[in-house]
Amino acid sequence: MEVTLRDQVEEALHTVHDPEIPVNIYDLGLVYKVDVSGEGNVVVIMTLTAPGCPVAGSIIQEVNDKILAIPGVTGADVRLTFDPPWTKDMMSEEAKLELGFL
Repeated sequence: MEVTLRDQVEEALHTVHDPEIPVNIYDLGLVYKVDVSGEGNVVVIMTLTAPGCPVAGSIIQEVNDKILAIPGVTGADVRLTFDPPWTKDMMSEEAKLELGFL
């Protein structure tokens, strides 16, 4: 099975964690959209657990750096949105289990 560039981006997103929560941003449901162009440009639209998150800049920088480190990626554009606002319902079942919400 061939691993696509999108698969590699999603795998990289699974390695980024919110420092206050021991779960990756992908499973937390903070990643709303991943677009990968044929030329290797990646756009990630994501949110944070709270608008006033003190580590917002470092999380966005880490996402950007990890995407740019993937062979074949020519550019990364990480966009922050708070629409819709994040809720615990957006977490994966695994994340809910890990955090004791199930």
